[in-house]
Amino acid sequence: MTQALLIEIGLEELPAIPLLKIVKSIEKSWSDLLESYKLTCDFEFVYTPRRLVLMHEAMPASQEDATVEFFGPPLVAAVKDGKPTKAAEGFARKCGVGFDALGRAEKNGKEVLYFKKEEKGVQTASLLQEMLEKWIASMSFGKMMRWGSRSDEFIRPIRWLQVRMDESCVPVELYGVVSGTKTYMHRMVSYDAINVPDMAGYKMMLAEGAVMLQPKDREGLILAQFDALESEHNIIIERDKSLLAEVVAITENPKALVGTFDELFLELPPEVIITSMKEHQRYFPVFEGGKIANKFVVVSNAYTNDYSKVVAGNERVLKPRLADGLFFYKNDLKNGLSTNGLEKVQFIDGLGTLADKISREKNIAVRLLGLYMEKVEAETNKSNAELEKLMDRAVNLAKADLMSEMVYEFTELQGLMGYYYAKALGEDVLVYNAIKEQYMPVGEGAELPTSIFSSIVAMSAKLDTLLGLFSVGRIPTGSKDPFALRRAVNGIVRIVTEYDLAFNIDDIITLLKGGYDDFDINILTDFIIERINKSLDANPSVIAAVLASGERDINEIAKKVSALNDIVSSETFKEQFSTFKRVANISKDVDLESDLSIDTSLFKEDAEVTLYNTYEKVINQDYADYKAQLEALFGLKRELDAYFDDVMVNAEDKALQKNRLNTIGSVYKTFKGIADIKEITV
Repeated sequence: MTQALLIEIGLEELPAIPLLKIVKSIEKSWSDLLESYKLTCDFEFVYTPRRLVLMHEAMPASQEDATVEFFGPPLVAAVKDGKPTKAAEGFARKCGVGFDALGRAEKNGKEVLYFKKEEKGVQTASLLQEMLEKWIASMSFGKMMRWGSRSDEFIRPIRWLQVRMDESCVPVELYGVVSGTKTYMHRMVSYDAINVPDMAGYKMMLAEGAVMLQPKDREGLILAQFDALESEHNIIIERDKSLLAEVVAITENPKALVGTFDELFLELPPEVIITSMKEHQRYFPVFEGGKIANKFVVVSNAYTNDYSKVVAGNERVLKPRLADGLFFYKNDLKNGLSTNGLEKVQFIDGLGTLADKISREKNIAVRLLGLYMEKVEAETNKSNAELEKLMDRAVNLAKADLMSEMVYEFTELQGLMGYYYAKALGEDVLVYNAIKEQYMPVGEGAELPTSIFSSIVAMSAKLDTLLGLFSVGRIPTGSKDPFALRRAVNGIVRIVTEYDLAFNIDDIITLLKGGYDDFDINILTDFIIERINKSLDANPSVIAAVLASGERDINEIAKKVSALNDIVSSETFKEQFSTFKRVANISKDVDLESDLSIDTSLFKEDAEVTLYNTYEKVINQDYADYKAQLEALFGLKRELDAYFDDVMVNAEDKALQKNRLNTIGSVYKTFKGIADIKEITV
């Protein structure tokens, strides 16, 4: 037997971001509770700013009856001299019966005490109090509140509660609020509680009261309204997914409206306008002709026939925000870009100030520029001396905007404001672009710097942070990585592979380590290798095979992994690979670092001659890339198969045996120059 179950927890307005962070876990927590209480069924979890709602169309009215079996201690330990031992008496107490009621059964070949009983399923209504308390306790919003004289906490005060099975109200109490049959409409419809006569009318009454219960319906309505506004005003509305989710979470009756602001604020960089809108007001930016317009879209939660006052109010609120931004912008331009003051700003304990960090980054940038000078000269058509001067200028000014009024107000615009200021103040294009791109990439799949010059600035910042933090023992552990060092390595990997830059981990760390306190650089190199393993998109065994070859250049590792992965992923590879596994297995007893010379005068079989001649052609040929070289090596399969069919490798004649082992070992060693094939699993 099943019944409909409605649970509505009414609250003061929920903060959107904490709710959205855990909304999936809220739903999963209830699902887990249903399973643990043996009440598994389909349900729907929805939310508005003022309510958390669970709806079940067919909730089991009770748990199913169950047969429970108990297996106790072996009989030899349960009975001594015809009397029950303490172990037996303890088992009987666990079963809730006397010793005489216990039976016997066989388990794992031993006779043990046994008891079986029928447990009648508990009524669901009597379990809901306990289940809801556990559900509420599972919601980890972070910062919580207390209200009134209560000592318990929740994200916001609970103001009403409905728990209903079919038409019956189930008595439940949460935070001093007892369940009833009332709910609340939109505040602009009524402040009073309304009685819900039956569950069938719940959704209808809320809809009539301007409460759209389903988040997905609110999102769909907002997007449809955006479409209509774009068509009506010939505009493009930026559809930021995170902002949209936030707006859905704070509205019950969403209405998208277009507002305007004074054109004089378009003097501001677009990012300043957009940040002012999004971060402080939850407005959506508007574009006309590919440029930001002096318009915005606000999603109102009001319920009214006249939204003109809503628009005017939001226009009035935005104006001082933009006015502040324009004041900061003009003031910063007047003051110019300067690093004065950064010597007083602490970077990280043990690593000095931001001025110290700039000095270290300059040292790194100079060395990287030396490594990549030829590529940068070709990219920029500038001389060595010009590039050195511009690199020094770029790194020196990269952190200067941290002292600006704008970045003090909008910290997320650091780097970007430096770009705008440097550009307006007449700095070289290489300098201002490098300032803008110094933090790139900021995450997986994010944009990369647009030039090698900018990439050197970005890598210098990342390398200084890596070396510096490892030198003072701030090493990521487990899932904790407060300084985003894993992301820093991922960024370096993406940059060097995008621009085909040589980056030997050991050589570069050795080159740079002198600027830091002494530390075990092997820990850092192992950390970088581990991140490479995680960041490359390939068969894990392929990555392991390439890393096992001893390759330490990030760019070469990526190239080798890509080439080998393409071959390993082919449909025919698995059936062919047994031959090369055999090559690896035979070579395990061969010292690959010794002289693997092959004496052709000892060849006795045609297969030896054929393999040797074909192998010589393969290793003496030039290849366009690693894939072509690997295809040629894997192309030795026919000759190797014939060799294994016709040639006894472990011959009794020791000279002959060594010659044949050297032949197979040479093939394996050539493979190992790219990847250790014994690591590959398919």
